[in-house]
Amino acid sequence: MKTARARKNLNNKVEIHEEDIDVPFSQKRAGVYVKKVLSELDKENWDLSVLFCSNKFIKTLNKKYRNINEATDVLSFSMGETSKDGRFLAGDVIISIEALEENEKAFSVDMEEELSRLLIHGILHLSGEDHKTNGKNEPMLKKQEEILLKINYSIFGPRLGEI
Repeated sequence: MKTARARKNLNNKVEIHEEDIDVPFSQKRAGVYVKKVLSELDKENWDLSVLFCSNKFIKTLNKKYRNINEATDVLSFSMGETSKDGRFLAGDVIISIEALEENEKAFSVDMEEELSRLLIHGILHLSGEDHKTNGKNEPMLKKQEEILLKINYSIFGPRLGEI
């Protein structure tokens, strides 16, 4: 029987925002999930924000910062600075809800799984990890899938055992 590791309070702070779109899930629960990912990665005293948006909004960012004139599912903008009080200002994760819904259909997964995957993906980029392709053998993408399987928390509501 697998036992859960005891986790200390890693004092991470997460802000969740939405831009030009309504999210179909609890922002609070999404924030808790992000903290669980940070805990799994042993990140301490991190500040980061997550912004949920439309394809139109993320396309504008993708064009401005990556010179790619199309929407994408997730972008990460790393600050990578430490504040005077010792907090790590990680940066921002931007997720297009419309692209997430497109991924659901394309990959035959539910919204929660894809949302969890994109949150992990963005956080791994803020952690300094990267990938050259989207192939399954990419170390970052393997790590992403391992974390996805480890965290038993539902962004959409309680799972059995959480009630």
